[in-house]
Amino acid sequence: MDKITILWADDEIDLLKPQLMFLEKKGYEVLTVTNGHDALDECENNRDIDVVFLDESMPGITGLETLAKLKESSPHLPVVMITKNEAENVMEEAIGSQIADYLIKPVNPNQILLTLKKIIDNKRLVREKTSSDYQQEFRQIFMQINSGLDYEQWVDIYRKIISWEIKIDESQSSDMANILSMQKSEANSEFCKYVGKRYQDWVMDGDGPVMSNTLMRSKIFPNLIDGTPTIMVLLDNMRYDQWKVLEPIITELFRVEEEDFFYSILPTSTQYSRNAIFSGMLPLEIEKYHPDWWKNDNEEGGKNLHEHDLLTEQIKRRFRKDIKFDYVKVTNVNMAKQVQDGILDYLHNDLTVIVYNFIDMLSHARTEMEVLKELAGDEKAYRSLTRSWFINSPLWAALSKAAERDIQLILTTDHGTIRVNTPAKVVGDRETTTNLRYKVGRNLQYDKRDVFEVRDPEKFGLPRPNVSSAYIFAKEDKFFLYPNNYNYYNNYYKNTFQHGGISLEEVICPVIRLRKR
Repeated sequence: MDKITILWADDEIDLLKPQLMFLEKKGYEVLTVTNGHDALDECENNRDIDVVFLDESMPGITGLETLAKLKESSPHLPVVMITKNEAENVMEEAIGSQIADYLIKPVNPNQILLTLKKIIDNKRLVREKTSSDYQQEFRQIFMQINSGLDYEQWVDIYRKIISWEIKIDESQSSDMANILSMQKSEANSEFCKYVGKRYQDWVMDGDGPVMSNTLMRSKIFPNLIDGTPTIMVLLDNMRYDQWKVLEPIITELFRVEEEDFFYSILPTSTQYSRNAIFSGMLPLEIEKYHPDWWKNDNEEGGKNLHEHDLLTEQIKRRFRKDIKFDYVKVTNVNMAKQVQDGILDYLHNDLTVIVYNFIDMLSHARTEMEVLKELAGDEKAYRSLTRSWFINSPLWAALSKAAERDIQLILTTDHGTIRVNTPAKVVGDRETTTNLRYKVGRNLQYDKRDVFEVRDPEKFGLPRPNVSSAYIFAKEDKFFLYPNNYNYYNNYYKNTFQHGGISLEEVICPVIRLRKR
């Protein structure tokens, strides 16, 4: 470690010789001055200073005045305020000026050392501790992945992996990040095998997790509270890791009552999963009972134009008494502003469903726009971009306004996305779907190792556009490419976020129930 340089400003510096000697023995270089003017001059002329210890009561200009000028000239230089004065207003003013720490005289050498460790060595210590803790759990996660997990245990594994992913990202440990990435790939490989074996039983017998088609009746309707308005926000494409970076923002105003999950149906795409959520039916049942409201992949026109109608029908089936509800879909800035302006009007409802398409648009825009590919080049950056959008969004402004009243908030999604890296060749006719993670078509040709294939769609709750139609779903981080212009499209789509196939990120979806604080 390079020698750390401390500037200590105190008009009684001679009385601090024991502390200065202690620091020098520990390997720190300490520069001393006796007033605020000299401290400012030293900081201006010496760019090697790493931290400033600043006495609050010095002759000439006070410590607080010196602090204010230091923050103007060197806003990122850590300053530790040292004072005899325990007055609350002095502490508040110092803390409000963004000091790094606050110590009361007489200062114990070990207190100083602890402060320096927090300020200077914090990142290194966190990185080493995080790496050590993950190494200890790595073996346990590996054993669990290969131990024949059920759907609830897979949720636990996914939560653990995402928790470590966020911790390791924050600690900036690139070595551990690479190891975790390999473990996540291994988990996805086993999860794909598991879903392939169990999926038909889940959709035909209902013997499995809560899925898209049972989400409303299992997780939403039973949690409606008489006399308390519920706002359900469905953020299209929101993954669990994105929820975890939004959580600290949202929990400033709302407390988490329950963090739960459901499994998205296949394909993990808006057309299938979101229609299933609002209808309470599998796609095959929607086509059967509401043929005018369902369009197959090969048909022209919008595929999610009847969500309000489907939700209305599901509510009629579920409730004997009338409940007052509303449905709002936000697909552009003007609609978002309307929700922000009118959010209090929705609190007259028992249930308000807001479908918010931003993350979905972000995902697609990232594929199309080179600048967004650079801004969101990996999961960490994608999470950061999501957080930046949310905290400045009309949605958060609307929810902040709603939090002034006694409301329940349910935050969920329809499916997630995965960053794709491995191309898989597929051949199909003109009517084959264009989605990179699933295909519906006739006479599809592919490598069976790359896909979960469904040759009898009815047994999986899926419509059959043509007599010989089959579905294939990409496993793990694969994405489908046609042989034509293969290299061009491989470079174009590689490392983009896609959905429609089978992965932990796409299938396991969060459902968060919150109450106003």
